[in-house]
Amino acid sequence: MILVFGDSLGAGYGLPLGRSWVDLLQRKLDADKLGYRVVNASISGETTLGGRHRLGVALERHRPQVVVLELGANDGLRGQPVHLMQDNLVAMIKASRAAGAQVLLIGMRVPPNYGPKYTREFHAVFADVARTQRTALVPFLLDGFADQRDLFQADGIHPSEQAQPLILDTVWKALRPILSPRPQ
Repeated sequence: MILVFGDSLGAGYGLPLGRSWVDLLQRKLDADKLGYRVVNASISGETTLGGRHRLGVALERHRPQVVVLELGANDGLRGQPVHLMQDNLVAMIKASRAAGAQVLLIGMRVPPNYGPKYTREFHAVFADVARTQRTALVPFLLDGFADQRDLFQADGIHPSEQAQPLILDTVWKALRPILSPRPQ
């Protein structure tokens, strides 16, 4: 089982039911006969602190082999201290591993209006955490299209339905190598 643990970008905010990259992931796993079931425990608006508080219950309930950790964007949009986000991500990775799961960390970026120092530090956290925790990483979830306004909903933040296959391709490149041929 794969647990996708994220925010609105994982929850499929503003998309028709069944059209998010997480839904497309399940279809890909089924088509490739990999035997994994995807559980989407993403909540719109979630921060790393909120995720840290609720992860234990999700791990106990679902007992995943893999956790796709897609949190941090809302920390950045709220200007939260980067070191707190880092502490929360590390704690969630350690909890996932203690529960027997491998982890894929998904990185994000914040808009440049947060200032060059914060923007740089925010983005670097994901690579730093992945390196120190020796976990798989997608450096940037919206890689390859973040600057294409036509691939976003009217709010300019949430990717459109047309962007979901692009997100899946980005995630799949890092996820596929950590999947066992058949889950236990």
